[in-house]
Amino acid sequence: MAVTHLNYIDGEWQESESGETLTVYNPADVTDTIGEFQSSTQTDVDAAVAAATEAQTAWAGRQAPERGEFLRRAAEEIRSRSDELAETLTHEEGKTVPEAAGEVSRAVDILYYYAERIRDFGHEKKASSTPAKDLSVVREPVGVAGLITAWNYPFIIPVWKIAPAIATGNAVVFKPASNAPNCTRKLFECFEAAGLPDGVVNYVTGSGSQVGDGIIEHEDVDAVSFTGSKSVGFSVYEGATEDMKRVQTEMGGKNPLVVSDTADMERALSIARWGAFGVTGQACTATSRAIVYEDVYDEFVEGITERAERIEVGHGLDGADMGPQASEGELAGTLDYIDVGQTEGATLAYGGEELTGGVYEDGYFVEPTVFTDVDHEMRIAQEEIFGPVLAVLKVSGYEEALEVANDVDYGLSASMATEDLAEAKRFADDIEAGVVKINEQTSGTELHVPFGGFKDSSSDTYRESGDEGLRFFTSTKTVYENW
Repeated sequence: MAVTHLNYIDGEWQESESGETLTVYNPADVTDTIGEFQSSTQTDVDAAVAAATEAQTAWAGRQAPERGEFLRRAAEEIRSRSDELAETLTHEEGKTVPEAAGEVSRAVDILYYYAERIRDFGHEKKASSTPAKDLSVVREPVGVAGLITAWNYPFIIPVWKIAPAIATGNAVVFKPASNAPNCTRKLFECFEAAGLPDGVVNYVTGSGSQVGDGIIEHEDVDAVSFTGSKSVGFSVYEGATEDMKRVQTEMGGKNPLVVSDTADMERALSIARWGAFGVTGQACTATSRAIVYEDVYDEFVEGITERAERIEVGHGLDGADMGPQASEGELAGTLDYIDVGQTEGATLAYGGEELTGGVYEDGYFVEPTVFTDVDHEMRIAQEEIFGPVLAVLKVSGYEEALEVANDVDYGLSASMATEDLAEAKRFADDIEAGVVKINEQTSGTELHVPFGGFKDSSSDTYRESGDEGLRFFTSTKTVYENW
């Protein structure tokens, strides 16, 4: 019988007033139930927001090093449970164990980073234009932050939102993705073990229409941070800004890797392989398009196809190279796009099949897929697929590569494989993306620098990560002191 898990509100684990639950399954084997989670209602959201509102003032009144100490304790708790948490992540979301372990480890790093960074953040002295005056800018918490996250990084994305929020003195109401709530449930166990005061962090599971909208529209929520799909993100932005809330949204990408004729081909192929097929392509920064100069196009196609063929697909806990898609809907969406690519006239160079039977019988598995002869106006070259599908496009050189790379609605991450420094510098200037990489895969970020995109990838109001994360959760106050 599946275990029933509870919400965490005001320092207590409690049932939803609805009395109903949602069932979560292992995407590698849907006969394996992860657990039952609360199907919460507006009443539960109201209770969580009330708890956060009550706790926030006292929490903000603590000195920054003291708040940082709680983050360090949480990090130490996560580190002590890292193997368990990585296994939980793989079991629930489908990542391979090394991918899951890396996610948990990065979460630890983020908590330690903000624990120390908060010590010297939030007060800046400015030069005054007149004597006998001190002029300074201080930052204060916005209040209660409503956080809504996606299923694809169910441990690290919550941490990179929660850590700067509570480090700066805010209280949090958090909604995880409905198909991956168990990792974050255990994260909140770690916060509880770290001794965070009651009400500072609150965890409420349930549907987007009930819990998500309830958070966004609540009059006592001061800021909303969202990571998820473009369609939902637009709705979140509209709902939050209607009430003049501070809002940030991260909504996906159609990320290009441009492969120059000067590139180190082995390096470029490694970048493409991990960027396209790592985490089953289920990353907003995944490499979705390889835009390749014509002189090296055939060599690249041969190489990436060989690498795709060598990927072992299977259960993450069994040592596979690539796990399942996270849900039936995600698998169906990927398979639909594979059909679209073939219908539009692209060449299916490798993969494209759903894997069934044997160890695949009860999971959501698909082969890593490579399309060639792709025109940049095809849907598989324009729309986010969120699966292990790479579209390879041939271009004549830099100018056409740049035009193709920028000719999409998204602008999150972009990379170029080149040994020409001038070309690399030019690409960094010309590409329409919030994250630009040279000779590195499009996926993955450093924790202390801004993260976010252009165009439909982000609301472009505030960035996440590093100091930008701290700034989002704080408002400025300018102080004039005369004597």
